[in-house]
Amino acid sequence: MRIVEILVNFFPSLIIALMETIKLSVLSLIFALILGVLFGLFKITKNKILRLIATVYIEIIRGTPLMVQAFIIYYGFAQILRPTGFSWAEIGGAFTAGTVALSLNAGAYMAEIIRGGIEAVDIGQTEAARSLGLSYTQSLRKVILPQAFRIMLPSIINQCIISLKDTSILSVIGIRELTMSGKILAANSTSLVMAIWIVIAIFYFIVCFVLSLGAKYLEVRLKYGK
Repeated sequence: MRIVEILVNFFPSLIIALMETIKLSVLSLIFALILGVLFGLFKITKNKILRLIATVYIEIIRGTPLMVQAFIIYYGFAQILRPTGFSWAEIGGAFTAGTVALSLNAGAYMAEIIRGGIEAVDIGQTEAARSLGLSYTQSLRKVILPQAFRIMLPSIINQCIISLKDTSILSVIGIRELTMSGKILAANSTSLVMAIWIVIAIFYFIVCFVLSLGAKYLEVRLKYGK
């Protein structure tokens, strides 16, 4: 009954927080995918400098917690760049900083997913494409990546779900997403703490479950198209 009470009393504020969570996730994942493609290609290039840049970026991001990265980006960069007049408040505040942190974090994992997907495609496919007169870029775009995408899709969707849940960590820098909204409601309604967090968990579960269903549908469609 308390869960029903929470939904009745706080539903509008929870929906607003959920929309903030989804917006943060979508924006971050778009940038993460761009970073993932870029650094994933850097990892498989013959250029040693580009491979080194990609390796350093991926290892640093994967070797440090997202919460620490968020603190460095939000507080650290603001302090270092203060003499230049830089302020997160002028470009979206904590939301922008959180988007940058989550994009960089997810981008490193996306890069490894994309690298692994490309390398999983049989080398003969590349050789066949080159023998037909396609350049390296054309063979990658028209032959390798479409096949690699089918291999990468489950891992990409899994990373999307992880990033969606990781938005909760960004509440530490003040973004009023779903978890921060839960903290505020719990602080103001101490007798409903357990019920509030159950409702928050249900919201996360529903979004992740819908995303999983969409991923399964897409996988089936891709297999059918294959």
